[in-house]
Amino acid sequence: MTLRLPDASGGLRTYEPRTDPFVPGSSAPFASRTVFSAAHVVADPFADAGPDAPAAVDWDATLAFRRHLWSHGLGVAEAMDTAQRGMGLDWAVAAELIRRSAAEARSVGGRIACGVGTDQLAAGSTTQVRAAYEEQLAVVEEAGAQAILMASRALCASASGPEEYLEVYGHLLRQAAEPVILHWLGPMFDPALEGYWGSADLDTATETFLEVIAAHPDKVDGIKVSLLDAQREIDLRRRLPDGVRCYTGDDFNYPELIAGDEQGFSHALLGIFDPLGPLAAEAVRILDTGDKAGFRQLLDPTVELSRHLFQTPTRFYKTGVVFLAWLAGHQSHFTMVGGLQSARSLTHFARAYELADTIGLFPDPKLAEERMKNLLSVYGVDQ
Repeated sequence: MTLRLPDASGGLRTYEPRTDPFVPGSSAPFASRTVFSAAHVVADPFADAGPDAPAAVDWDATLAFRRHLWSHGLGVAEAMDTAQRGMGLDWAVAAELIRRSAAEARSVGGRIACGVGTDQLAAGSTTQVRAAYEEQLAVVEEAGAQAILMASRALCASASGPEEYLEVYGHLLRQAAEPVILHWLGPMFDPALEGYWGSADLDTATETFLEVIAAHPDKVDGIKVSLLDAQREIDLRRRLPDGVRCYTGDDFNYPELIAGDEQGFSHALLGIFDPLGPLAAEAVRILDTGDKAGFRQLLDPTVELSRHLFQTPTRFYKTGVVFLAWLAGHQSHFTMVGGLQSARSLTHFARAYELADTIGLFPDPKLAEERMKNLLSVYGVDQ
């Protein structure tokens, strides 16, 4: 059986789907790395909700996907960029997602960390930004989850320089009940975050970021860096205080960063581990044995798919993540909050399908093939 898939030239090419899926060999806990997958939300396909309406979530399917990640040993990073925070998921629904997911984590013994931001505030003073952060931090802590202090669009818009970042983050860290993860999300993921930490110059911004950490090392579990710059991440992690982890958010270079070098390594908090869950978990278990070559041999072939999903404009990677979840059978439809399923082209979807199938990512290759056929048919591509 073959499929006719569209390509970038405007023509059709023939592809023969794989018939044997990747099957992980173990479910043992990770020993050498802490690994989170940022998780997507499943929209309610029957809700009469337009792009500007509050998000309508299929809670059963959304929580089932989190159980899937936990079953493979991954932690869940909840209500983050992958869950369409700031791109369809507002704070009211995000708060409900945090409460539900944290309760589900307790019921299955899963690890969870949740995003704390200021997205209930469109704009405001530094005082208002701090209050918005405090409100969200309280929700996460009351839910019993670890907090991830996300970058704030409102703070980026209102702060006049590094001093205000130092004041806001210092205040939040002093009052946090447990050590948090600090998240530096680059403008390739969210253009509104250009110049975060008070400067568009990344070297200058890095110094402010490190100053925040150095002032409160006991309140920082780790940092998540999403700048898509492997060397900058390596340089940054080498300057972290003892005991502060670096969680890579680099969806272009994650195998080498997690494998590490003679001076250290990165843990992981990645959106690409949403579709890669079982395969990524198996790779980390191989790494736990000290077999870096085996880890790279399994994980390196996934990078082409990740770079495809995260291609410019990078912020639309969520569309590819949800598309693959549909093909893999984790949800019954390809509908997204805010109608974001329209953010990528058929050619993009076809290549994502091919790359994912090639590495055995679909538990049921036949189901993925049939669903891909259905999508092609909607676009007028007959088989």
